[in-house]
Amino acid sequence: MIERKDVMPVNFLKKENFTGSDTGMRYRMEKASKEEETVLKVTVWPEPYGYDATPPEQKTSEYFPFTEEGIVSGVAWLNSRHENFR
Repeated sequence: MIERKDVMPVNFLKKENFTGSDTGMRYRMEKASKEEETVLKVTVWPEPYGYDATPPEQKTSEYFPFTEEGIVSGVAWLNSRHENFR
């Protein structure tokens, strides 16, 4: 299970992508633009490969507000997706 404390703060995500993994699932959080709005894009894909080496059809993404609350929602979404990778 991924917890909020396992993910970097908004100030980090403003400049860098954050990646991690948990029991068969890899994930990435990044700053993105959607309809002229800054959002948090959270992407999951199966292990063993990194983001760039994984085909797009194996990745699933969701968008959240680019705020602390958005990070919390993103972590909850990651945990809800986790069962698909065990």
